[in-house]
Amino acid sequence: MAAVELRHVEKCYAGGIRAIHDLSLTIDDGELMVFVGPSGCGKSTLLRLMAGLEAVSGGEIAVGGRVVNDLPPQQRNIAMVFQNYALYPHMTVRGNIEFPLRMMKLPEVEARRRLQHTAALLGLEPLLDARPRQLSGGQRQRVAMARALVRDPAVFLLDEPLSNLDAKLRAEIRTEIQSLQRRTGTTMAYVTHDQVEAMTLGDRVAVLNAGVLQQVGTAQALYEGPVNTFVAGFIGSPPMNLFHTVLRGDGRGRVSMALGRHRLPLTETALRRRWPAQRDTVAVIAGLRPEALRCAGGDFSGPAIEVMVRSVENLGHEKLIFFRPPLEGADDGAAWAARCRPHDAVAAGSRVPLVIDTARVIFFDPADGSALPDQ
Repeated sequence: MAAVELRHVEKCYAGGIRAIHDLSLTIDDGELMVFVGPSGCGKSTLLRLMAGLEAVSGGEIAVGGRVVNDLPPQQRNIAMVFQNYALYPHMTVRGNIEFPLRMMKLPEVEARRRLQHTAALLGLEPLLDARPRQLSGGQRQRVAMARALVRDPAVFLLDEPLSNLDAKLRAEIRTEIQSLQRRTGTTMAYVTHDQVEAMTLGDRVAVLNAGVLQQVGTAQALYEGPVNTFVAGFIGSPPMNLFHTVLRGDGRGRVSMALGRHRLPLTETALRRRWPAQRDTVAVIAGLRPEALRCAGGDFSGPAIEVMVRSVENLGHEKLIFFRPPLEGADDGAAWAARCRPHDAVAAGSRVPLVIDTARVIFFDPADGSALPDQ
């Protein structure tokens, strides 16, 4: 096992296209780090740089304290699983798993031991004589993982390995990957564009956008404390509701926030943690998670607004309602989300009162989208 250190890594392509910008990050020994971001953000490129499939344009990559920039892939002791499995169709499961061991020229006894151990680890023992065409998508994925793990790599890279599977199977294999990582203690870097997958899988999550590392932290830290509006809008399903607003003080320690024609008083918690400056009026971007807007009733209390429901998603344990933001000039296609209880009587086309928990509002600087620090 080994830690991976990325030190001011850059990747530029012909024509001046920069895929990775001055990225520095450490993946701890035995950690499962998930890289997430929109398509084209550079996350798969980053994995290929670590694996040695592409050369860095600047900076250093160190594995276990050793800089590997000039080492070919086979000398980095890094294994990689791709999105399309890349199994050899003419070989059995046994042959596919054994293939890297033959390339390593391991003694037969050691190769057999590794094969048996890895097959048992991934539940592939009954399938060793089958060929890839006889396997389900989930079984093929496990074979691809076994072929990588059998090398006993210091680092295990997975590039969107579940994207070809259906939702149920993705959840099952995701659980298997978590269990496998905990049993083996292997350092893993996992790439996905699915932020739900990222939130549920990684010890830490690294968010990328346009080749720039935006934030690294636990899923909960990213959800509750996004460093900018990009992370706020990308992490979470549904994403955070963001809007420009003005905070106004009354000179007596009370502050309110504008939401369209409404003025919402901020709680003492919000004032203590989020009031950005001791001024009478401050323009900010405010963010409210869907759970900060709830259907009125029950234990929820606070200022309320009435909205027209556009659509409802009934998820069984809760309902998500989508509505046009109560803002002047809001685009007809814009929609905010709120979480409601499963038995709340809401339907598309109805008007419902929503209670707003202003203690959960987060403020961002409208100049650059960065989160304003707690006071």
